[in-house]
This record gives sequence, structure tokens and C-alpha cells, in this order.
Amino acid sequence: MMTQEPIRMKGGTVRVTDSSVFKASKTIASAFVEIEPGCMRELHWHPNAQEWQYYVSGQARMTVFAAENNARTFNFQAGDVGSVPFAMGHYIENIGTETLRFLEIFRSDRFADISLAQWLKFTPHELVRAHLNIDESVLSKIPNSKTPVVGG
Repeated sequence: MMTQEPIRMKGGTVRVTDSSVFKASKTIASAFVEIEPGCMRELHWHPNAQEWQYYVSGQARMTVFAAENNARTFNFQAGDVGSVPFAMGHYIENIGTETLRFLEIFRSDRFADISLAQWLKFTPHELVRAHLNIDESVLSKIPNSKTPVVGG
């Protein structure tokens, strides 16, 4: 995994290992995420599996959004394990002074995530405006490409 060229963006990197790059990976997929101080793993959800996390270094704060307007926030540090139930929205902030490093692990042959930004960008804007009262000037600024780590 660490020999892969990471997806680089301002604020961090992501390396994804699943059956698309490692054919033997029939029941597990993972991502190694590095987030710089003051940055975050964007708000997203996984449409195909529950997420487990292992925190390698740094300090994190994760907020998970459930149904019925419920949300919970948890703090993590090196050696901690986290979990996100299937399809629940969540984001992870680096709240420390060093690079946050953690593994996202899934019981699936492929890694899949959908960010809030993707959902807003590719849902017909007239629907988003009508239901969320978001102005077109805001929607038009959402990038077409994925940015798993944001901030900085």
C-alpha cells in the first residue's frame, strides 16, 4: 500500500487498495489517509460497506451523522479504533499539530465513497435549490473532481 503513488491534494494524501489494484483482495478494501494539521477528510459516506478505522498517528475528531437529526462526535489518537455504520455521513478532522494518519477498512472488494460535494454537484441544481435553499452561485463553485482531503 505504501509503495502506491498517493492521490495528492492540498491538505493531505489518500492511497486506496482494493481489488482494482490488488486482484487477491476479494473481501477487503482499504484507504490509507494522511491529513495535515487544520485539514479534514471531507463529509462523505460509503454506499457499499460499514467502515472501520485504525488510527496510526496524530489526533482526530470524527463526527458521524445518523438518521433523525442525530450526530455524535468522537476523539481519537494513535492506537484507537473507530467505526462508522453503513451509509452514515461522517468527516474526520485533524485536531493535532502533526500529520494525522489512519486506515479506513471495509468488508468489500472495492473502495467506494460519495462526498457531500459530489452529491450536491451532480444532483440537478433546481432540486438542490428547491429543497435546501442553496443559491446557484454557491452550487456553481463546487468542483467536478473529488477532493477527499480539504482545507489548509
